Amino acid sequence: MIPDRFVFIDLETTGTNASRDRITEVGLCEVLNGELVEEWSTLVNPGKSISPFIEQLTGISTAMVAEAPRFEDLADELFDRLRGKILVAHNARFDTGFLKSEFRRLDIPFQEKTLCTLKLSRTIYPQHRRHNLDALIERHGLGAQDRHRALGDARATWKFFEKVRLEQSPDIIEKALQKQLKKQSLPPHLPAEQIEQLPSSAGVYLFYGENDAILYVGKSIDIRSRVNSHFSEDHRAHKGMRLSQQVRRIDFIETAGELGALLLEARLVKDMTPIHNRRLRRTRDLFSIRLLAGKNDGSKPQIVSHRGLCGEDLEGLFGLFRSRRKAEEGLRDIIQDQGLCNRVLGLDKGTGACFNYQIRKCRGACVGKEPLPLHEARLVNALAALKMRSWPFSGPVGIRERSRKDDRTDIHVFDRWCHLGTADSEDRLRDILSCPSPLPFDLDSYKILTRFLDSRDDSDADLLDLSQPQYNTGTG
Repeated sequence: MIPDRFVFIDLETTGTNASRDRITEVGLCEVLNGELVEEWSTLVNPGKSISPFIEQLTGISTAMVAEAPRFEDLADELFDRLRGKILVAHNARFDTGFLKSEFRRLDIPFQEKTLCTLKLSRTIYPQHRRHNLDALIERHGLGAQDRHRALGDARATWKFFEKVRLEQSPDIIEKALQKQLKKQSLPPHLPAEQIEQLPSSAGVYLFYGENDAILYVGKSIDIRSRVNSHFSEDHRAHKGMRLSQQVRRIDFIETAGELGALLLEARLVKDMTPIHNRRLRRTRDLFSIRLLAGKNDGSKPQIVSHRGLCGEDLEGLFGLFRSRRKAEEGLRDIIQDQGLCNRVLGLDKGTGACFNYQIRKCRGACVGKEPLPLHEARLVNALAALKMRSWPFSGPVGIRERSRKDDRTDIHVFDRWCHLGTADSEDRLRDILSCPSPLPFDLDSYKILTRFLDSRDDSDADLLDLSQPQYNTGTG
């Protein structure tokens, strides 16, 4: 059932940091059953000057707010207007962050349910790339006025919400709203402030238990949202329940984007070995299949270990298996599926017809019924889908990833499928490129990079050829 009472709210502020900056204007529209009940707005004296940039953006100057009430003077009235209602804002994390900070300074707890129309737009209209308020106004013909003023933006947010209600079925809307409004149950030993301080940006998050023991490392393009999902009611079974009971502290590390988060998560899980992470833990050894050229009787498959191998040693390897037994099973499946001959492959000693030929599971290469070149071709063709990729570049490459939320830029450096490091400055990039020793092959780095290369047309990241002269470290 779709709720019937909302307060659409927007704030103007002196900046973007809720702990350092202050509110300069509040605007809200209270809506009941789709009908506007009341509009309310006020300027707020932030107790500090407003920068020329903010003044140009919003039209609100230091002089305009000089005689306005301070937040503490209007806090009670605002709290009463918001209490018990669902707050709706565009990029609600920003607005609620400032409200909670302002109320916290006055020792007033503020925990109202919040709905974000930015997230709603992404859920309802995933075919569109841009979901900021300007994009919504243009795309849906909202005809907004007083852009970048609190009441004007609150009205635009309400108009967008009404547009969604007209265009979409109640079931779709209710499902999208419940996804955001589902009740959270915070871990019993975790202060609520730790959740509130999490950023809505890409990166990794770390759960710690008693004695600061590392419990879990995860990654997301929205750290705050992902952490909240761990403690929502529909995720409370099994691992989620155990984590909730054990977690005492949450830490986070922001990255420029998803690729950086994937790489950092893989490295931290291997370095820290959290007890609730299993998929990315360090693999003791990996195994592949290699074909050894025979003299006159075709290639012989061999199971080889990756221990000590570097990325440059992957040429001629097929498949990645986490144990020798898994590799042997994989090879056996190929042989059975293709009707290959164990004796010709050197896996069955003896002469004459092999056992599989006698039970009609071999096409007869062992007795001359199938020509050896044809048997060889079928073997190579069957393994082709498992072939490890050759390094497609002449030297190291960088993937430049830019944050969509700020001016952060990271360059992830790879050479021969190995992640050498991530640079956030020219000095750090030179340090990484000057390291002469190749790193051991890492399965997770290989998978992350191959996935990126296969889908790079859909990515905003840039691929840099770090073997070019402008990146020369001078080390020869």
